[in-house]
Amino acid sequence: MSTTQNLTLLTDLYELTMMQGYFKNPVQETVIFDAFYRTNPCGNGFAITAGLDQVIDYIKNLRFSGEDIVYLRSVGIFDEDFLEYLSNFHFSGDIYAIPEGTVVFPREPLVKVIAPIMEAQLVETAILTILNHQSLIATKAARVVNAARGDGIMEFGLRRAQGPDAGVYGARAAMIGGCIGTSNVLTGKLFDVPVLGTHAHSWIMSFPDEYTAFKTYSELYPNACTLLVDTYDTLKSGVPNAIRVFKEMRKAKRLNGRYGIRLDSGDLAYLSKEARKMLDAAGFHDAVISASSDLDEYLIDSLKTQGAKITSWGVGTNLITSKDCPAFGGVYKLAAVKSGDGEFIPKIKLSENTEKITNPGNKTVYRIYEKANGKLKADIISLVDDHFDESEDLVIFDPLETWKKTHLKGGTYTMKELMIQVFDKGNCVYESPSVMDIREYCINEQNTLWDETRRLVNPHEVYVDLSERLYKIKTQLLNQMNPGD
Repeated sequence: MSTTQNLTLLTDLYELTMMQGYFKNPVQETVIFDAFYRTNPCGNGFAITAGLDQVIDYIKNLRFSGEDIVYLRSVGIFDEDFLEYLSNFHFSGDIYAIPEGTVVFPREPLVKVIAPIMEAQLVETAILTILNHQSLIATKAARVVNAARGDGIMEFGLRRAQGPDAGVYGARAAMIGGCIGTSNVLTGKLFDVPVLGTHAHSWIMSFPDEYTAFKTYSELYPNACTLLVDTYDTLKSGVPNAIRVFKEMRKAKRLNGRYGIRLDSGDLAYLSKEARKMLDAAGFHDAVISASSDLDEYLIDSLKTQGAKITSWGVGTNLITSKDCPAFGGVYKLAAVKSGDGEFIPKIKLSENTEKITNPGNKTVYRIYEKANGKLKADIISLVDDHFDESEDLVIFDPLETWKKTHLKGGTYTMKELMIQVFDKGNCVYESPSVMDIREYCINEQNTLWDETRRLVNPHEVYVDLSERLYKIKTQLLNQMNPGD
């Protein structure tokens, strides 16, 4: 489910000034732009793509209202004939994309726009801001979930998010990355995902004593009774009072749902171990111990290594803001221009920095799996008309260090094209799955990775190679652009 919002003016001014320049000259060529990123965020071995559903919503509602035209006229740099063009503007191009929840790697086109240059230029900023934010949070969530080693991760970051939109769509992305639920009620409503939560310290403090606060809460929510035990003294007061309430619930036969305690401060490893002993001694072996308190993937991993008896984790600030890596770094680059005879002419951007040299042409992405175990072997960025036969031997090579080659024997590997068509001549031809279905798909995607690639620190790098034809075209263009003295 997507939200309907007109984001047409969510663009950088230079997109519109370039559009007017194309309009005046005129330049009407159909072009190809690729949206991709160069480096995995958070030091991760991969990224998770997210945000396509909002991109679809944006393109569907891409039109300049009368108020938009009035505002643009007031800026004082746009001519009336161009404003008249904008008043009748609609997107007429094609868009291809890698579906949300897919494991992706640097330099792979996440979204490909094929459209008249004015249209393709306009959509750049919005596509990037949507993909950059949501892919970043989905990737961060996947890291946190992997660190928890099967325990549930709850997204609790709304109040620390960079504004309402970041809170809503960040929570959606976190669900795609593997969280089991969110505290964000609006996200729950908009995207039909589980909403979770307990109570605050203020609940405890508003009652005469801790026991009364716990007892009152248990009477209100007997089937979801998680009690926050660190308001006064976790082991001397909080846990004993929680046990007292649980005993009363058990005696009244009201202890039928999920119940337990939450720790929000202190030495979580020590406190959880001691609390577990106390709960077990009282016969509450199935009581959940959840924890919050500025958690991230490194702290969770450390606590797991220390044997903490926590099985449910609430992660807020560090997840919803991706605090240690606040930007995804996605870019949007011209890859080809259609010639008069209908063929796409590859275009390349040069740079002193090797990683900033783009891959030219009309491209797609193929994923190679080992047939015996279904594990991801490598990805190939290829031209759309490249053909592969899984029964034939395949040689893949590093596009920078070309002597690094891998020979795959025919019949030992399988291939899957990742990009799907989303818009055809301006019409949406793709329906986004539900967030929970994307989440399940994302879990399956990550299970195709080797454990070495999922390491939190110094993960193994998955090879992203170029097809032989694409490599030759890129080399030719580089030689043409820089023939030497």
